[in-house]
Amino acid sequence: MPDAISPWAVSANSFFASPGHQELFRREISPFIFTGFVSKDSLYIKTTLAGKDHLVFRVAYVPTSDLNITDIQATDNKLKIKIKAAIGQYSVGINFLGANIAMLHYNVTLQPAGDLLIPFWPRDIIIPNQSKKDAGKIWVKQIGTRTGQLYFHTKNQPKAGPVLYLQNLTDLAEYCDQTETSAAEVVGGEWPELGLALPPTIKNKPLKAGRSVTINDAYIALDDKKVADETSIVKQYLLMLSEIYLQLPRPKTTYKHWPEILDKGLKDLITSPGCWSQVDGHHYFNAYICDYKTPPEIMVQLAVLLPLLDYAEWSRKELEVMERIRDGLPAFYSKKYGTIMRWHPKVAEQLEAEEEQKKPLVMDSWYLHHPLLNLSRLALKGDKAAKRLFLDSLEFAVKVAHHFNYQWPVFYKIDTLEVLKAETQPGKGGEKDVPGLYALIMLQAWELTHKKRYLAEAERSAKQLRNSGFELFYQANNTAFAAGAMLRLYKITKKTAYLDLSYLCMANVFKNVRLWDCKYGYGKNYPSFFTLFPLNDAPYSAVYEEQEVFCAFHDYLCHTEGTDIYPPVRLLIAEYIRYLVERAVYYYPPMLPAEMLQEKPKIGEIDTKLWIALEDLQDGWEKSGQIGQEVYGAGNAFGILPRHYMHVKSEEFMVFTNYPTKNFSAYKSKPVKFSLAGDERLTAQLLLLKTGQKKLPVFKVKVNGKLTMGKPANDGRLEYCVPGNAEIIINW
Repeated sequence: MPDAISPWAVSANSFFASPGHQELFRREISPFIFTGFVSKDSLYIKTTLAGKDHLVFRVAYVPTSDLNITDIQATDNKLKIKIKAAIGQYSVGINFLGANIAMLHYNVTLQPAGDLLIPFWPRDIIIPNQSKKDAGKIWVKQIGTRTGQLYFHTKNQPKAGPVLYLQNLTDLAEYCDQTETSAAEVVGGEWPELGLALPPTIKNKPLKAGRSVTINDAYIALDDKKVADETSIVKQYLLMLSEIYLQLPRPKTTYKHWPEILDKGLKDLITSPGCWSQVDGHHYFNAYICDYKTPPEIMVQLAVLLPLLDYAEWSRKELEVMERIRDGLPAFYSKKYGTIMRWHPKVAEQLEAEEEQKKPLVMDSWYLHHPLLNLSRLALKGDKAAKRLFLDSLEFAVKVAHHFNYQWPVFYKIDTLEVLKAETQPGKGGEKDVPGLYALIMLQAWELTHKKRYLAEAERSAKQLRNSGFELFYQANNTAFAAGAMLRLYKITKKTAYLDLSYLCMANVFKNVRLWDCKYGYGKNYPSFFTLFPLNDAPYSAVYEEQEVFCAFHDYLCHTEGTDIYPPVRLLIAEYIRYLVERAVYYYPPMLPAEMLQEKPKIGEIDTKLWIALEDLQDGWEKSGQIGQEVYGAGNAFGILPRHYMHVKSEEFMVFTNYPTKNFSAYKSKPVKFSLAGDERLTAQLLLLKTGQKKLPVFKVKVNGKLTMGKPANDGRLEYCVPGNAEIIINW
């Protein structure tokens, strides 16, 4: 029944169809007009553009139909409204915001008169005078516990541009905690009823009488700019997301001492027997602690080796463990197939095929390319053995790309290239971000060999990313790598289409984050704001993918030197990095209470004393570590330390900032000069840390030319709050 709508939509449409309703308030943020109305059961805000209805927001809903406004306090751009009803008292705050784009924000709290069960609650957006057959376009919606967002366009208002609706689900934590419900997929709906629906209290856990809880905290960005093509749709999404982000209440970050964390992790990585297996006289990392059933994987070895190399270069230390890893890499090469293999060939037959890809000759498309990328990175640093493995495998990778016409399936056989699984889901296509990952490998090959055919390969593959929309993302790290590849192609060719494709990749990454803090259930034990999810539908965040995206973002910013990138991208990258530098420590079991950890994970074992990261952090009502303790996530600390701690030549202190930096050379003498990435409307943490016995010297710190005073903190360190995109000069 395509025209069927709910009684709540019928009620709203009927209310607005009947004339003579008195306006409660009217505000204008050009070109939109916002008008308030009250019915027996709802407080509405209707938006109009050029005299035509656009959207209706059901800001407050009273199921007992006895809505009584008891007080209104109004200023030019703010309203506070008190509502009394049989079920309790409501407090509504409404803000009209209009900097770069028009924005509406409303917050609603409910203080129940008695213990209250919520079996159903209607959604808060109604598209007036539209049925399902008139549906507009929804580009982005909440999946799992990602950001509670909807990015859509209506058909009823031809002059309007897209709308981004975002729920601050952090404020829903008290509701979820009392009712033992999850904020997963609470934002969504079916046209023409969209937005937030409170999770039903199916466990008969009520809201407690007399305790005020937030039941809605919505931010809506609107624009009248038409978006007719993929690039404009993507850029408008990024702009709206960044503008709402600036208005969101964001948790403060606290300093975590990563040098100490790294030392603990390095010791456990090297000395813990559960991290290692031995094949044919060589040592290999297990994928998970005590996972001895699964043969060694080349991806796992390289995923740890590259961050270790970053750390070794930064610390100027030789790490014996790196040679141990390197020694075992040549065994993964197959002369028969002319390529590196995913599984160690000598023990691949011990695979038990408990998963469809766990068979000797089955290749997951990205699993071929990711090790090649890391081998190319080693090769460009002068590693001759890695260069040989990379170049010897390159023609096979090109053959596969041509066979699949640069559109890779999920699984195929490495000997016959027979497709075993073509699509992630029926009609969704294969691994859509692999063309970008392959393009990056070809750019690395071009840089290494100076052969133009590899640059041509990169361009041919890059074109397959076009028209992917918000369905491009298969795996987070690969999509982030693809963004970097497109930026590099733009800088090489000067073709703006590649820069636009890099923004497409970035939009797909930021669509898959959580812009709220899960402060219910086990989620109270660790921060989760700006978490990134590894796959489109994964119900958990994962340390390995987050660490690789973190590094890929740093690399992206390095390649922006001399290029003006889209400001929302610069803002969002820097903020993701800032929050990860704090959050990432909570992947380590010693940082978490034992009762929230899975006793028997899917793979291997959990050792709660080891500083080896869990693969997965789950929703607040689920135990974490369900998959296992991830050895190949060990790059976490080794990636953070070299990018955020800066040595100063001949001095017993280091410079730390939780924002990405530019133009800082390690071991440089005074004065220290560098600049921060990010946006000047946001702030970063800058610390001066003791590394020896001496007291810190007397510093003169200038931020954008102005002398700035620091605050003494623990261990004699000095702390500064500095704006993003700032020039920093430190002298003493």
